[in-house]
Amino acid sequence: AQLVESGGGLVQPGGSLRLSCKASGFTFSNYDMRWYRQVPGKERGLVARISTYGGSTDYADSVKGRFTVSRDNAKNTVYLQMNNLNPEDTAVYYCQRPAGPLWGQGTQVTVSS
Repeated sequence: AQLVESGGGLVQPGGSLRLSCKASGFTFSNYDMRWYRQVPGKERGLVARISTYGGSTDYADSVKGRFTVSRDNAKNTVYLQMNNLNPEDTAVYYCQRPAGPLWGQGTQVTVSS
C-alpha cells in the first residue's frame, strides 16, 4: 500500500494550489482519508478529512472557508484545494489513511512573496 502526494510548490499570498494524493495497493473507496500539515519544530496537525464516498468532510478552523477536500474513488485520489493562501499555510502537507496508519511522503507548500 502506498500514498503519493503531488502539487506542492511556491505560491504568492492570496494564491491557490491543488494537492493530489494518489493511492495504490488497497481498496481506496473503503477508507476515510485525511490531510495533515507540519512545520519544523511542531507536531503534525490535521487539516481536513473526508469520508469514504465524500459525503462528510471536516476542516481545521484555520482553513475553513479556504480549503476544500474532495476525492475521486475511480482515480484512487484525494485532493486538497487551497485558496487564499497565506504565509501561515507554509508547511509540508501529508495525506493519510487513518487505518494503519498509512502516510505519504509529503509535499512542500511555501507561501511567500
